[in-house]
Amino acid sequence: MHVDIVIPDLFWPDSGQPDIYHQLRLPALEKILAKSQCSESAATSIEAWLCQFFKIEKQQDWPIAPIMAKLDSGNIGRTADGYWLRADPVHLRIENNHILLVDSRMLNISPKEAGDLADSINELLAKNRLALLPIHPHRWYVHSDETPVMRTTLLGEVAGKNINNQLPVGGDSIEWIKWVNEIQMLLHEHPVNLQREMHGEPAINSLWIWGGGVMPQNLKVLPCEMWSNHEFAQGLANAAGMECQSLPSNAYDWLSSLQERKQLILFDNFQSSVCYRDFTTWRDELVKLESTWFVPLLDLLKKRRITKLTISTLGERSTQVFSLTPGSLWKLWAVNYPIAKYN
Repeated sequence: MHVDIVIPDLFWPDSGQPDIYHQLRLPALEKILAKSQCSESAATSIEAWLCQFFKIEKQQDWPIAPIMAKLDSGNIGRTADGYWLRADPVHLRIENNHILLVDSRMLNISPKEAGDLADSINELLAKNRLALLPIHPHRWYVHSDETPVMRTTLLGEVAGKNINNQLPVGGDSIEWIKWVNEIQMLLHEHPVNLQREMHGEPAINSLWIWGGGVMPQNLKVLPCEMWSNHEFAQGLANAAGMECQSLPSNAYDWLSSLQERKQLILFDNFQSSVCYRDFTTWRDELVKLESTWFVPLLDLLKKRRITKLTISTLGERSTQVFSLTPGSLWKLWAVNYPIAKYN
């Protein structure tokens, strides 16, 4: 059985912080990495990796919006035509000369809040023949009959970061940025935000436009079993007509329910903690993954239940791919280095 594992942010992105690894004990993971053959390539996002895995071509952006709108709406007809953009609710705050973005996963937005805000925003957008669709409380969409000439930046690449140089670019970008600025003024004293601030919650004070495209055609079922809790992995599988099963809490539960064919496992345990530089949570998740997945996976390799294991680590600076077979474990000369070496 061939097992492909994809883990964004397995390694802490800031090489100048060696103390983060202090007393971090990960013998199973370190052995797997040490015995592997490693290759390195340019950095890529999880969304780009998944699109390439499903053989989806990049349009102006990776077409995330139509794929996720189909998953969220459950209605093929609504997403089959036209151009879709994500317009996710976010919180912006100024620090020094930077504008930092907090994404919707951190905002705990209720369906009623999403609906009330969208109703007000749609009164503003009506003059432009656009409509904001809060299909999911944390994932909002704009549908357009025309294709705007505009490239955007993935939300995951700006969460927790300075957005000053990440705004949309292209012939129509100035118009869209102007609309977002108008929306920001509308949201500034919106009753929903006044209520949130009274309860000590961050205001929903802007939208992030990203992931535009039309629905890709001829998506095919992949010859593998797919496991992930990542929303875009589930959206792609849904669009292709295949199942993406929720990830079990440990490898032994996973093993008890799978078929003997190629497996694709995608973890998203580390993304939020790396975006917001929460190294304590990152360490805790890594220790948990060691006991629940890496120790069992190493055991399955030794027992030859896994014939090939590939781990793709997607980082901010590079992509590293580690591959090994049961025979690789006999590389007695391979030294088990601490995980900090791979940073």
